[in-house]
Amino acid sequence: MLDLSPFRDDKFDAKRWINAACKSRHPQDGVDKHLSDLEMKLQMASEEIASTLEDQSSAALLRLPRATRDIVRLRDDAVSLRSAVSSILLKLNKAEGSSAESIAALAKVDIVKQRMEAAYKTLQDAAGLTQLSSTVEDVFSSGNLPRAADTLANMRQCLAAVGEVAEFASVRKQLQVLEDRLDSMVQPRLTDALTNRRVDVAQDLRGILIRIGRFKSLELQYTKVHLKPIRKFWEDFEMKQRTSKPGNERNDLERPSGNSETQSTTRIVPFSSWLPSFYDELLLYLEQEWKWCMLAFPDDYKSLIPKLLIETMAAIGASFVSRINLATGDVIPETRALSKGLLDILSGDMPKGIKVQTKHLEALIELHNITGNFAKNVQHLFSEANLRVLMDTLKSVYLPYESFKQKYGKIERLLLSGEISAVDLRGAVSRGIGAQGIELSETVRRMEESIPQVILLLDAAIERCISLTGGSEADELIHALDDLMLQYISVLQETLKSLRAVCGVDFTGEGSRKDAGSDRKEATQTARKLESMSNEEEWSIVQGALQILTVADCLSSRSSVFEASLRATLARLGTNLSVAVFGSSLDQNQSHILNDGGSGEAALGGRAAFDVAAIRLIDSPEKARKLFNLLDQLKDPRFHALPHASQRVAAFADTVNELVYDVLISKVRQRLNDLSRMPIWSSVEEPSAFSLPTFSSYPQPYVTSVGEYLLTLPQQLEPLAEGISGSGDVGNEEAQFFATEWMLKVAEGASALFMEQLRGIQYVTEPGAQQLSVDIEYLSNVLSALSMPIPPVLATFHTCFSTPKDQLKDLLKSDSSEQLDLPTANLVCRMRRISLD
Repeated sequence: MLDLSPFRDDKFDAKRWINAACKSRHPQDGVDKHLSDLEMKLQMASEEIASTLEDQSSAALLRLPRATRDIVRLRDDAVSLRSAVSSILLKLNKAEGSSAESIAALAKVDIVKQRMEAAYKTLQDAAGLTQLSSTVEDVFSSGNLPRAADTLANMRQCLAAVGEVAEFASVRKQLQVLEDRLDSMVQPRLTDALTNRRVDVAQDLRGILIRIGRFKSLELQYTKVHLKPIRKFWEDFEMKQRTSKPGNERNDLERPSGNSETQSTTRIVPFSSWLPSFYDELLLYLEQEWKWCMLAFPDDYKSLIPKLLIETMAAIGASFVSRINLATGDVIPETRALSKGLLDILSGDMPKGIKVQTKHLEALIELHNITGNFAKNVQHLFSEANLRVLMDTLKSVYLPYESFKQKYGKIERLLLSGEISAVDLRGAVSRGIGAQGIELSETVRRMEESIPQVILLLDAAIERCISLTGGSEADELIHALDDLMLQYISVLQETLKSLRAVCGVDFTGEGSRKDAGSDRKEATQTARKLESMSNEEEWSIVQGALQILTVADCLSSRSSVFEASLRATLARLGTNLSVAVFGSSLDQNQSHILNDGGSGEAALGGRAAFDVAAIRLIDSPEKARKLFNLLDQLKDPRFHALPHASQRVAAFADTVNELVYDVLISKVRQRLNDLSRMPIWSSVEEPSAFSLPTFSSYPQPYVTSVGEYLLTLPQQLEPLAEGISGSGDVGNEEAQFFATEWMLKVAEGASALFMEQLRGIQYVTEPGAQQLSVDIEYLSNVLSALSMPIPPVLATFHTCFSTPKDQLKDLLKSDSSEQLDLPTANLVCRMRRISLD
C-alpha cells in the first residue's frame, strides 16, 4: 500500500518525497526497479481515485432531481404554515380584546365590593366607637387600668378607621383627655413599683402605657424616680465642704471659711479628689439599675439606663461646669483667694496680673482624665446599646468640658504667651565701657538657652491638646503655636536691636539709617567709644557677636525638628481620627455606622483620647471636614505646619547675619572712617638740601590695623565654626566652608569700604600718591593672603597711584589700559590734576 498523506500537505515537495522513497528501498533492490515499482503504484492509485470520483459524481447527479423536488415541497409547506399561524394570531387578538373588557369590568366590581366592605367596617367601627365612648366612664370607674387601656386603644383604632369625620371630633378630644387621665392614674403606681422594685407591677404598668402610646411617660417617670438619689450623690460634695473640719483631710487645701467672727478655717475637699468617688457611686447605681431593668423591662433597658445618665448629666451640667471652673482656680493661690477659675480668666473679669498658668490647664486635664475613666466604664456597661444611644450618652458625660474645649485655642494662647513673656533674655544688666563684652556674652547665652525652653513649652502644648481634646482642636493648636512662635521670635528680634547698641553698631543697617548728618554724628560717637576700648574688649565683642550665629543656627535646627515632630504627630492624629472623620461625613442620618449596634467599639476606637475626638467630631461634620482637610495637607512635602513662623525664622537668621557682619566690619569701618580726609594725600614736598624720600615706604597705621584685624579674624571664626558644624570629616569641611564664607564676606566689605574712601579723596599730590600706592599694595597683599581675588577697581587704584604723574597719561593711552577700570582711572587723573584733553 502507498501512503498518500504527504500529498495533502500544502508545502509538499516532490523531490524531497522521491529522495525519501529511494532511501526507504530494500538494499538488494536496484534504484531503477524501485522507481518503476513506485511509478506503477502511483499510477494505480491515481486510476483508483479517478474511478471513485467518477462513480460518486454520477450518483450525485442522479440525486439532484429528487433534492429539488424536496425543496419545492418544503417551501409550499412553509407558506401554508405561515397562513395558518396568521389566522391563529388574528383569533388571539380578538379573544384578548374581549377578555380585557371583561377583566376591567370585574376590577370595577371588585373595587365596589372593597368599598362596600370598608364602609361596612367603618360603620361597625363608628357604632363601636359610639358604644365605647358611652361606656368608657364606667370602665374608669371600675378602676381596672388594663381594661381602660384596652378600651382607649380600641377607641384610637376606631378613630383611625373613621378618619377625619367632624361628628367624631369631640370623641377625639375626649380620647386625649382620657389618655392623660389614665397616664396620671398610672404614674403614682409606677413610681411606687419602681421605688419598691416590684417587677411584675412595673411590667403591667409598662404594658398599659405602651397600649396607649405613652412610652415617653415611662422614660420620664423612670428618670424622675432615679434622678433624686443620684442628685444626692452630687450634692454630697457640698455637704462635705460644710461638715469638714480641720485635720479631717491631711492633704486637703485650706481656705478661709468666711466667718469673720470665729476666724475659723475649713479644710476644703478638692473636687478632683471627690469626683472619682462620685463616679464610682454613680457607676454602681447604674449597674444595679441595668440588672434590674433587664428583668423588669427586657425590651427597654438598653435605652432607659442611658437616658437616665443623659438626663442626670443635663441636670447637674451647669453645676458641674462651675465646679470644674473653681477646681482649676484652686490650684493657684491668687485665683483660689478670689474663688475664680479658668473661665473667669478667659472672660477678663479678673484683676490685672492674674494670668492663665500651666497648673490651671493641668488641673482641667486631670479632671478630664477622671471623666475619661468613667466614660470607659460606661462604654463597657452600655456595650449592648445602640451605637447612636451610646454616642449620645458619652457625649453627655463629656459635655461639662465642652465650654473649655471650645475655648482651648484661646487658653493655649494666653498660657504660652505668659510663659514666653517670662523668658529672661537679658540676663545681664547694662554695663559701661570695658564690660560690654560680658553683657553681650551673657545675653547671647540666655538667648541660646531660651530656644530649647520654648520648644519644650510648645511640645507640652501638643501633649495638652491631645490629652484634653484628643486632637479635635489640632487646627486651633497649630494657629496658637504659629502665633506664639512669632511672638517669641519678635522678642529675639527686639533683643537683637538692643544688642546693636551694646556692640557699637546701632548706626548701621538699613532699618536704622537716618539722614547722612545723623549717621556721621553717630559714627563719630561710636568711633570714640571704640577707640576708648581695649583690644581685649573689642575681641570679646567680636566673639560675643559670633556666638549670635549659634543662636540663629540653634533656632533654625530646633524649629525645623519641632515642625517635623509636629507633622508626625498630626499624621498619627489623622490616622487615629480617620474613623471619626469618616463618621462625621455621613451627614445627619449617620448612615449605617451609627445604626449598627455591634460596631460601637470599633467606631469609637481603642483609646480614650480618640474617643473624646470621635464624640465631638461625629456630631460636628463641618469641624471634622475642616480638620480632615488640614491633616490631608500633611501629605504635601511643601506644607508647613507653622507657615508664618518658618518665614520669621529665616528673617531672624538674616537679621543675625546682618548684625554679625556689622560687628565684624565695625573695626574696619572705624579705622577707615577718616581716610578720605587725611591731610597726607595733599601734602606738598618740602625743599631739602638732601635727597630724601618724600613718602614713607611703610603702610600707614590705619591700613596695618585693618590688615592685622583681617588676618586675625580666621582664628576667631574657627572655634565657632566647629561648634556649629559638629564633628567628623563632614563637620570639618562645613567648618572650613563656614569660616571661609564669613572671612570672604568681611574681606569684601573691607575692600569695598576702602575703595569708597579712596573715591572720596579730593586732591592727591605726588607724595600722597606714592603713600596711597604703598597702602593699597599692603591691603592687596592681605587680601591675597586670605585667598581673596583683588577687585579690579582696587588694582586700578594701585596702578594709577604707583605710576608717576607724567607717565599716567601715556599709560591710559597704551594697550595696558585695557586691564584698567577706566572710570576709576579717570577719577585718579582728576585727583592728581591730570588733564586728559
